[in-house]
Amino acid sequence: MKDFVNKEAALDAVRNLHIGLDWDAEAALHVKRLLARDGEGNLLPKARYFTKTGETRGMLLVGDPGSGKSHLMDRTLTKIPELAPADDGVPPIIACPVPSPATFKSMALALLEQSGYPHANTRQEAWSLWQLFRHRLSKLGIAVLWVDEAQDLFCADRKAILRAFKSLMQGEDAVAVILSGTEELAQVIRTDPQVKRRFTAMVLPELTEAAHGAMFRTIMADYCARLDLAPPMEADLVARVFHGARYRFGRAVELLLAAMEFAIAHDAEHLTSDHFASAYAMNEACPASQNVFYADNYVLLKPDADGDMAAFPKRGSGKGRR
Repeated sequence: MKDFVNKEAALDAVRNLHIGLDWDAEAALHVKRLLARDGEGNLLPKARYFTKTGETRGMLLVGDPGSGKSHLMDRTLTKIPELAPADDGVPPIIACPVPSPATFKSMALALLEQSGYPHANTRQEAWSLWQLFRHRLSKLGIAVLWVDEAQDLFCADRKAILRAFKSLMQGEDAVAVILSGTEELAQVIRTDPQVKRRFTAMVLPELTEAAHGAMFRTIMADYCARLDLAPPMEADLVARVFHGARYRFGRAVELLLAAMEFAIAHDAEHLTSDHFASAYAMNEACPASQNVFYADNYVLLKPDADGDMAAFPKRGSGKGRR
C-alpha cells in the first residue's frame, strides 16, 4: 500500500510537469512582439504600437480541442517576466475564458468581473459595459487581454464582438489581444479584413508518428522512469496512441497518464498496451472491437464518428501540419 501511495504521489507530480516543446518558443515569439520595448530593447509591460495612429496588434492561437493550446498560452504568459504582477500585486494582463451563454454582453460582464469590478449593472447595454471595461483596462495599466475558447463567442453578435475587440486595439491605452480557440475562430477573423490584419496566427500541428513519434517516446520513457515503470515495448503503440488521441498532443498526454494510472492500480512493473486499452475504454466507453489498442486495423476506426472527427484526414508524407 505504501508503494502504491508513493506512486500515486509521483503520478500527481508528473501531471503538473510542463513538457517543453518547440511550440513554446514560437508562442513566446508571437506574444513578445506584441509588447513595447525601451531604448535598450528590453520588454515593457505595455502593448506596442504598430502605427502612428496608435494601433496595437493581436495573436490567434488555433488548435483542435485537446491540442493543449490553453495550457501552452497560460504557460507562455506566465514565463514572460514583464507580464508578472507589479508591486501592487496587479498583473498587466487579464485572462478570461468565454462565459456561458456566450454573448457580447455576458463577455463584457465576465471581463469586468475579471478586472476586479464584480458588481456591474446587468441592465446596462452591452456597449456601455464594454466602454466601462475599456476604462478599467486603462486604470489598471493592462497590456494584454487573453480570451480563451474564443470561437464560442462568435456564435452570436459576431459583428459587434469583432468591432469590440478592434476598439481595444486602437487609441490611447490600447491593449494587445490574444484569442485562442479552434479553426472556427480563425475562420471568423478572416471574414473581417480590418480585424484579420491586426492578428498573427499560430496553428498547433496535428501529431504524426514520423514527426512527433520520437518526441512522444521520450516523454513516455521519462514519465515511466519517474514512477519506476519500464516503458512499453510495442512497436506500434505510439501510432495507436496518436490515433486514439485524434492526433492531438494534449489528449495523447492525457491518455498516457490514464494508462499509467491503470499500471499503478495493478501493481505492474511494465507499462503495456493493455493499460492503454483500459484507459481508452474507460474514456470512450467503447467495446473491444472499437478499441484502437486491440483492433488489428485500428486506422480504420473513427473515434467521434458522430462528433467533431467524423473522419480523419488522409495522411501522406507524415509531416506535421502547421
